[in-house]
Amino acid sequence: MRFMIIRKADKNTEAGTMPSTELIAAMMKYNEELVQAGVMVAGEGLQPSAKGARIKFSAGKPTVFDGPFAETKELIAGFTMIQVQSRQEAIEWVKRWPALDGDGAVELELRQVFEAEDFGAEFTSELRETEERLRRQSADQRTDANS
Repeated sequence: MRFMIIRKADKNTEAGTMPSTELIAAMMKYNEELVQAGVMVAGEGLQPSAKGARIKFSAGKPTVFDGPFAETKELIAGFTMIQVQSRQEAIEWVKRWPALDGDGAVELELRQVFEAEDFGAEFTSELRETEERLRRQSADQRTDANS
């Protein structure tokens, strides 16, 4: 089971305030524990919403709205993707999040990621093959770009 740990934005992340050396070290230690346990898939911090955009579709036509966005509580400052055996295991990892983050008042959200088998018969064998091919192709392209 894959889960995304979503780090909610706050006034500091939206202001572009960079984390302290101590917080970066604490996050690296946490990430290292995830890697050593074999559960970390990915993790990244996100730039403030002022550098982002929202694209809203109406009648199939996109409209672009540049950031910043007012509702900080609805924004994401970063994420960590983990792969674990259960929801409870995911929660246990989230509870170990560095207490230094957000001066001890950080909000995290845990969401399970859909897996292919969750889609049932609508996700045909042809569609599964296409998804697997696209994942391999994407991974290969990232590998080539980093070479």
